Amino acid sequence: MEANTKTIKSLAVLCSGGDSPGMNSAVRSVVRTAIGLGIDVYGIYKGYSGLLEGNIQKLNLSSVGNIIQRGGTILDTSRCLEFHTPEIRQEAAHILARKHIDALIVIGGNGSFTGAMTLHQEHDIPVIGIPGTIDNDISGTEYTIGFNTAVQTAVNAVDNIRDTASAHARTFLVEVMGRKSSFIALQVGICTGAEHVVLSNQAVDYEKIVNGINKGTERGKTSSIIIVAEGEKAGLSYEIKDTLMTQYNLSVHACILGHIQRGGSPTALDRLIASKMGYAAVQGLNQGLHCHVTAFNKGEIEMVPLSACMEGKNESTEAQLELIRALAI
Repeated sequence: MEANTKTIKSLAVLCSGGDSPGMNSAVRSVVRTAIGLGIDVYGIYKGYSGLLEGNIQKLNLSSVGNIIQRGGTILDTSRCLEFHTPEIRQEAAHILARKHIDALIVIGGNGSFTGAMTLHQEHDIPVIGIPGTIDNDISGTEYTIGFNTAVQTAVNAVDNIRDTASAHARTFLVEVMGRKSSFIALQVGICTGAEHVVLSNQAVDYEKIVNGINKGTERGKTSSIIIVAEGEKAGLSYEIKDTLMTQYNLSVHACILGHIQRGGSPTALDRLIASKMGYAAVQGLNQGLHCHVTAFNKGEIEMVPLSACMEGKNESTEAQLELIRALAI
């Protein structure tokens, strides 16, 4: 791995883009690992926007006490369109220099990583990315912080919905998050025994949905659950519902789970992986890595080049869809 000879005496950490459960665990791990190595650590509040505003505070051990169980992020987060401008990134680099901050750790998704890599390329600032997004859609890593919690939250909600669906003999469309990724929908579909899953990157196959519902009805099934990945904008489940009711004369209800999937206390798995990634990020900087990501692959944390995480994750869905079909008969 390419390494930087620059000695890291101080670093800053920020969260960017959508929040995800486990971000606080990662922040805690970064802060305590850095302090243990004698590195000064700063928190940047509200992501790249906060960096540009100079919203930066030095953190100590107490700053991250009692946060590992909390959802969201104590550093707050934001989306910063201004960071796409070279002049704005140059100002960000100047701010870091004025604060005597040697390196930056960015917790977020694809857009956040793009900003970090560009900042490194233009201004030679050492950066480490920690993948934090419930969508689990970052290439180069099998897992992103928050995915497990989001899936578990959705599973709990679908279990509750199935109770009322059964009681009223109804079909429910349950819409989960996943603008460009169907990973949440697929896992929730398997774990809840859903009869069908609508993917975000495929046209809706109404005939297959209706045939599945009718087949269940013929053997005495009174209710069905269809999981829908939201796609480019929330509300796809309502479009599907209207079509099923008007064109196929089915009684269907829709429920959008929305942002409840982002909130809540992180699961043990998310806390564990986030803690390991935070530790690895600081250790990587301390060892001279300067444009990498803490990836989770084959059960282990490894450092991969940031460029490898910008390619777009390939969704391998057929095996999971086949499992859903096999178990829904």
